[in-house]
Amino acid sequence: MQKIKYIILTIFISINNFVGAQNVDTKATKEKILFVVSNQHTYGDSKLNAANHFSEIVVPYDILTKAGYHVDFVSPKGGAIPIGYLKTSDPIQKKYIYDTTFMNILKNTHSPDEIKASEYKAVYYSGGGAAMFGVPENNQIQTITKTIYNNKGVVSAVCHGTAGLVYLKTKNGNYLYNEKKISGFPDKFENTKAEYYKQFPFSIEKMINQNGGKFSYSEKGWDDHFVIDGRLITGQDPSASASVAQKIIESLKNK
Repeated sequence: MQKIKYIILTIFISINNFVGAQNVDTKATKEKILFVVSNQHTYGDSKLNAANHFSEIVVPYDILTKAGYHVDFVSPKGGAIPIGYLKTSDPIQKKYIYDTTFMNILKNTHSPDEIKASEYKAVYYSGGGAAMFGVPENNQIQTITKTIYNNKGVVSAVCHGTAGLVYLKTKNGNYLYNEKKISGFPDKFENTKAEYYKQFPFSIEKMINQNGGKFSYSEKGWDDHFVIDGRLITGQDPSASASVAQKIIESLKNK
């Protein structure tokens, strides 16, 4: 009887080890994409609330994970991030708002020193007012992004997420977007006289143009405007989030 119990236990352990190995292997074979988000809760030193744009996170996340990619999140400080611009009538947003596993991921984002850049095929910067603070000047995140790009990976952003690309330079000292088409949220649609805008460390549009980029945007706005220049994929506003995600997939498949 004791021998039979031992055999059953051995078989049980073997099956579990096999299943565990299968799960690990499956996860390990997934190509990884890194989402960059911000910990900033206010516009600068003001008391105005700032946040990461929820749809600019969940729409690309939904598309990329369904396509078989594994997505990780990194923020300057790691841990929880503020989210905003919520629209519960949107089915994708509603799906993730009530997904406790996903929301827990946003409460526990990785810090830059936890990220091994060589593991990622693409990096994506989401927007929202919070994206203007903490991310652009973070040297560790810059290094991660440059490593991904130098490894022939894709660099992408949407809306104010483009602020995270402003200071990026290549090996030769030029800005990563030098002589390239790049989009982001333009000043045309900012309220430049408002207090929130006065807290911005810079104008995305002006900085991109000043540093040799070819800033592109739609005069109409909110019409899925995005541009692709090599392995740089950027969108103007939330309406381009899905297209940017799809173009990331296409770019990676065509490598």
